[in-house]
Amino acid sequence: MHEETFNMSIRKFLKTVGVRSQTEIERAVAKAIADGRLKGNEAFAAKMQLTIDKIGLTLTLDGEIKLE
Repeated sequence: MHEETFNMSIRKFLKTVGVRSQTEIERAVAKAIADGRLKGNEAFAAKMQLTIDKIGLTLTLDGEIKLE
C-alpha cells in the first residue's frame, strides 16, 4: 500500500462527501422553508452513515443542524 496515495484518496472522497452533503442539506432546508415545513429557526437531528462493504466498515455519526 502506498500511504500517500491512500491518504490523498481518502481526503478527496471526504471532500466530495462534505461538499455534496452541504449542498443537498441546504437545498432540502430551503425547500422545507418554502413549503412551510420549517420556519427557519429550528434545530434538528442529523445522521450520516459511511459504509465500505469490502472492508466491513459501517460508521454512523449523529449530530445536530441549527438554523439559528
